[in-house]
Formats: sequence, C-alpha cells, structure tokens
Amino acid sequence: MQAFEATNVYFDQAARLLDLTGNMRTMMITPDRELRVEVAIEMDNGEIGNFIGYRIQHDNARGPFKGGLRYHPHVDQDESRALASLMTWKTAVVDLPYGGAKGGMNCDPAKLSRGELERLTRRFVQQIHDFIGPHKDIPAPDMGTDAQVMAWILNEYSKYHGFHPACVTGKPVEYHGSAGREAATGYGVMLCTREMLKRQGQTIAGTTFTIQGYGNVGSFTARFLHDLGGIIIGVSDASGAILRPEGLDIAALERHVTVARRVAGFKGGEVGTNDQLLTMPVDVLIPAALGGVFDKTIAESVQAKLIVEAANGPTWPEADVVFTRRGIPVVPDILANAGGVIVSYFEWVQNLQHFRWPLEQVRREQETRQVESFGKVYDLAQKKGVSMRTAAFMLAINRVGRARVLGGI
Repeated sequence: MQAFEATNVYFDQAARLLDLTGNMRTMMITPDRELRVEVAIEMDNGEIGNFIGYRIQHDNARGPFKGGLRYHPHVDQDESRALASLMTWKTAVVDLPYGGAKGGMNCDPAKLSRGELERLTRRFVQQIHDFIGPHKDIPAPDMGTDAQVMAWILNEYSKYHGFHPACVTGKPVEYHGSAGREAATGYGVMLCTREMLKRQGQTIAGTTFTIQGYGNVGSFTARFLHDLGGIIIGVSDASGAILRPEGLDIAALERHVTVARRVAGFKGGEVGTNDQLLTMPVDVLIPAALGGVFDKTIAESVQAKLIVEAANGPTWPEADVVFTRRGIPVVPDILANAGGVIVSYFEWVQNLQHFRWPLEQVRREQETRQVESFGKVYDLAQKKGVSMRTAAFMLAINRVGRARVLGGI
C-alpha cells in the first residue's frame, strides 16, 4: 500500500460515518496542483547534480496552502501527496485558516556541503516561486530542512517579489522568525500527551516513555516530558537505540547528540535496536521519525499502553486495526504533531502585521489552541464510539467540506 492510499483509508473511514457523497469525496481527496521540477546545480567538484523537487498543493478551501519542505532520499510524488493531504486535515483539526501542501527534494542533505545545499534551495525556489507566497502557499521546515534553509527561501523569493517575510515560516528568529517555532512540534506533542494521560487519571510525572526518532521533534519532546518528571527509558534514531529502564539522563544525551549528531555512542544506557524500542514494555510510545513505522507485525508486538504520533503517517491502516482491537489508544498525527503548524501560523500572522510576540504569548496561545482541539477530538471520539483518529478526520472533513460548500464550486 502506498502512503497516499493509506491516508485515504483513514479519510474514507470518517467519510462513511459522515455520509459524504461520492462527488464530494473525489473533490476532497484530489490535489489541486502537483508540481514536479528538475533542479540542476553545480556541485563542489564541478560536476552537475540533477535532483527532482516536488510541491503538492492539496486543498485551499479554508485558506492558503501550508506545509513543510522535506529534503530526504525517500521524497517522491506519492509521499508528498499523502503528506499534503494530511496537512489539509491537520490545519482543519486545529482550526487554522489554511489548506494543505507538502513537498521537498529527493536528495540526501547529509551528503551535500553547505554551499551545495544553498544552491539547491535557491534553484528550487527559482523553479516554484510563482506558485508560493504569503497568500498562495507558505512552506515550512520538515525532515532534512531547518531555519537556515527557510532563510535562503525568503531571500531568494524576495529577489522576485520584494520583501515578504510571510512567504515562508520556520525562519531564524533573527530573520523574521517567531520565538518558540523550533520547539513547537515537540511542545505540542507534550501537551497532547499530558491531556490524554489526564483523561486516564495519570500525569506525565512518573510515566515511562520511549521515543523513536531523536531529531528536532523527538529531542524537544523528550526535553519537555523529562522537565515534567517523565521517565524516558529509550530513544532511537537511524544509528540505533539507547535504552535504560531507570530513565536516561536527557541533558547528557543532548550534549552527546550535539557533538556526535547521533544517539549511538552515548554511554548512559544500553545499546538496542529500533525494533526493540518499538516493542518494549512502556507506558507511552512516541514515534517521531519517518512514516510507515507500524505494520501489522510490529503492531501485534507493541507493549505500550498509549501511542502518541509525533511523526507524520507512522501507522499503516492494518496496524491501526490491530491497535484498536488490542485496546491501545492512539493520539493521531494530525492532532498530536500540529504544534509546528500552529506556531507557523503565529509566525505568519506576526510577519503580516510586522510585529513580534514574546515567547510567553506564543506558548500560551499554542497551548490554548492545542488543548481545545484535543478536547473536541476526544469528546467526539467518546460520543461516536470511534477512535481518536477517525474523530479527528471527521472533525476536519466537516470543516473543509463546509468551507467548500460555502465558497461554492
């Protein structure tokens, strides 16, 4: 099953409960525009590097397209299409005036020099600048990109359209970015975890966690949970896993990863594997890496009591069926990891107003929006007797469908 097909399985489960017509279903799952561009640059050794870039614009019924740019060898049209669709539903779940988009570059940023990465980014913008902008499509960081890449995008876009800092979000704070944006997704994962545990009569303090993926999202999630008394007993990345039943020293792990750029080699725990981390006994399991982590076989072996999806699309539909059958609650990605796009929205608003909010205001506003959205999804799930994923899709489809009807076809 391909990623876009899997996303539409979840869409269809909710659409059937809403009695969505066939015509409306087709309109809502079909992307508005799909861009595929060749990006050729001169490499440091003088050779020509040829890369393929994508930008999928899924739906703008509720506002401009919004979504990240991913630089990774697995980036392709189907993955970008699936992630763009998820962005449509994610922005609707947390009630942002956006639609969904996604894209990126099929490349390995770890094998590119800083100069090559900059030339690649600027050339990509040259190819798509007419299709993005503060009121058209607003990119943001994703896997393999960061605030520096967003700064290059702003600078290159400005050469064609003048000064428009709202054309991209996730920029450095010193270059028209927002306080709190870098940590926003991890902060939101913590908030959703806290709210779910609260409804189970528990708190973060004393609860055990494993986190698969220790990049931006995973590391900030670990820090926020640890600061509230959570016990992080395992983390992993592409290099392997580090496990310690008594809890890892997160501050020491952060210092190690800052230097080594990987969790491997950290002396504060035992060496393990990603599969071992995914299936070990734990209170809360947080996938925070690539999509498609949970297949049916892994899902049958998971021993976590709760799953909070910090990654995009980590659960295949057949695994979701297993989790439901086994009574393992899942806080879905389109709710759990929406903190990044929420604070991207705040950055966009600040840029349009040419004004800056303090970190305290950003965090307060993010918490308010995320907690309210969580409550609506949870309550709908309880009322309808469905999973939180289905409830989240139902809420999102209702909002997008209503906007389409009101706006006209």
